[in-house]
Amino acid sequence: MAIQRMDNVGIVVEDLDAAIAFFVELGMELEGRAVAEGPFADQCTGLDGVRCDIAMVRTPDGHGRLELAKYLSPEAISAGPRDKPHHILGTHRVMFAVDDLKDTVARLRPHGGELLGEIARFEDSYLLCYVRGPEGIIVGLAEQLR
Repeated sequence: MAIQRMDNVGIVVEDLDAAIAFFVELGMELEGRAVAEGPFADQCTGLDGVRCDIAMVRTPDGHGRLELAKYLSPEAISAGPRDKPHHILGTHRVMFAVDDLKDTVARLRPHGGELLGEIARFEDSYLLCYVRGPEGIIVGLAEQLR
């Protein structure tokens, strides 16, 4: 059996409102908020006593979604410093195609967006960069050149 699609990427955050604001400024749409708790949440996560505020944000085309989660119980565990470099093992970034990369970076700065390196040009194809957002989340941005 083959998978049908990638449904969403989950990101655990400490400040849910700040994470929502960052991704909405990026151009995603808030699909909804809810509380996940009860036996299904415990069974799914393998944790006991789960109570989690979640928000689902989606790309404008409706195909990409992020589930932002703030654990109230059990309390989230820190994975260490939030300014980790890009080349660590494991999930380290989410990439988005944007219309205007420089404008997007400028709009994300008031929401905690910090350019990791510089805006780079890949041949005559793309402008690319990485931005660190709230919670240390690294977001890749790509503008296709015409």
